[in-house]
Amino acid sequence: MRIKSVDFYPCQMQLSEPYTIAYESIDQVVNIFLRIKTEEGLEGLGCAAPDLAVTGETPESVLSALSKVAESELKGKDPLRIAKIQERLKKIIVEYPSLRAAIDMALYDIIGKNAGIPLWKILGGYRSRIRTSITIGILPVKESLEHADRFLKEGFESLKIKGGRNVDEDIERMIRIRERTGPKIELRFDANQGYSVEDALKFVDQTRGINIELLEQPTPKGQPEQLGRVTKSVPVPVMADESLMDLRDAYRLAKHDLVDMVNIKLMKVGGIYEALHINSVARAANLEVMVGCMDESVLAIAAGLHFALARPNVMYADLDGHLDLINDPAEGGFTIKNGYMYPLEKPGLGVSLRF
Repeated sequence: MRIKSVDFYPCQMQLSEPYTIAYESIDQVVNIFLRIKTEEGLEGLGCAAPDLAVTGETPESVLSALSKVAESELKGKDPLRIAKIQERLKKIIVEYPSLRAAIDMALYDIIGKNAGIPLWKILGGYRSRIRTSITIGILPVKESLEHADRFLKEGFESLKIKGGRNVDEDIERMIRIRERTGPKIELRFDANQGYSVEDALKFVDQTRGINIELLEQPTPKGQPEQLGRVTKSVPVPVMADESLMDLRDAYRLAKHDLVDMVNIKLMKVGGIYEALHINSVARAANLEVMVGCMDESVLAIAAGLHFALARPNVMYADLDGHLDLINDPAEGGFTIKNGYMYPLEKPGLGVSLRF
């Protein structure tokens, strides 16, 4: 089997509801869609979601790099030899993780279609569904409560609240949201690097009675010792997100016992191939794993879901990055019912593109 052609298409999508996190506000995104065709007529689909603040890429830089590797590193290659292709790409486009993720998911899509099996079963098939959280950005209390009400009516039972700009306001929002939701709804909090150690300790202490499920990336990613200090000082599980960009980061976090959990995003780490290695390090260190996302098309979310379903220590999912995208050209992949994600019983990723 050989790759016959590689086509790619940038797509700008507005968000139906712009949102704010600790270090930026977002109202539109660009995803880059990839279609790899084989000589046998199989078609693999991939998607990159570059984000300068997280992945270090721009849409323009991804398109430039992709135009170079499409001819030299993909055309004519055997798409079933993912390890060979990815190890080569890690050497020549190491600074383009979302691009490597797009190529990776397209190759895995081909593998699933070639076998006639959904990808999550090929990867391990540990579970057939997983609950996802849905995100509330940084908003005033009243609007936060309105969002919580709406999401609960839609059947979601896990809310992820963004904060990190003002610890006192974050504390008030979390307490008020818990009062509104009652005790059974899962509440997660993500400071997106916005806290000092002292802020994080204050936040945990003053929200102790509302049963927060986890605290995600409270301190800056470039200061791992601060993350470790928080982890060792609080009873709430602490999760690394921006501090985990690759396999080496996973090893350092585990070796020095800096966190309780890690958030693996395909766009950060370079795709499923690399995510499997990172997940193995996490499992060896007894770290639970969340599969997270950026503002991504249904196509990329489906890839994250297939990975999440495959491994037993992937206990959490935060795969809601597609919900507010307007005119997403991808469709299929999965269904969501009462906050749980179910893959479609189609080969590969089970996604199609409307172009």
